[in-house]
Amino acid sequence: MRFRRRRSHDTEVELNITAFLNLMVVLIPFLLINAVFAQVSILQLDLPAVNESSTPSEDDDKDKLVLEVLIYGDRYEVVDRKSSAVLKIVQNKGEEHDASGLHDYLVQLKKKFPSETAITLLCEDDTPYEVMIHTMDAVRLYNEKMNGQTIKKELFPSISIGSAPADKAGQKGGDA
Repeated sequence: MRFRRRRSHDTEVELNITAFLNLMVVLIPFLLINAVFAQVSILQLDLPAVNESSTPSEDDDKDKLVLEVLIYGDRYEVVDRKSSAVLKIVQNKGEEHDASGLHDYLVQLKKKFPSETAITLLCEDDTPYEVMIHTMDAVRLYNEKMNGQTIKKELFPSISIGSAPADKAGQKGGDA
């Protein structure tokens, strides 16, 4: 029996990339257009600084303010860490924290201490994420009118976060 070998004819196969190019022509502009809407904001946060070990120097400003905002379930407390004085208590509006009231007070405080840029947010362990974000937004920037235009300026851009001390049976008194 004789086996015949089939001769393979070398045929060149042409790669058809038309469908792939059509896909790229549609996909690339779509991705570029949607990239503008998918921006992510990153906010640099720090841990609170511990100044107990360092001795205060004589050239430290006596008027220096070390701001802390304590976030409790029913209020904000604005505290000066150096003097341990409660500067302001901002009660909740209904069920929500009054971030605009806190913001308004901090704008007034910034006018008294324009060189201050640092603030520490101390919150309870069960503080909702949304409350922390709204608080960070309230303490970071403020709007100022100049020549008929609204300009965003930095309020307290250096934000540190930490845990709040235990709330001792609600608040004691009103605004300080």
